[in-house]
Amino acid sequence: MKITEYLKETKIELKHVIWPTRSQTIYYTLFVVLLSVIIGYYLGVFDFLFSKGLELLLASSF
Repeated sequence: MKITEYLKETKIELKHVIWPTRSQTIYYTLFVVLLSVIIGYYLGVFDFLFSKGLELLLASSF
């Protein structure tokens, strides 16, 4: 397939795409950012707890 033919077909297919509205895009972006912060906090808490637990375990064995 030639590159020009590929680009023409791609342009035609992109006309069939239903793009999200501006408000939907902002909502989904905020949702992803908020979810990322929550998961980061959750993982940070568990990392802290496991590292403190490991410190206590190693400190008590010496």
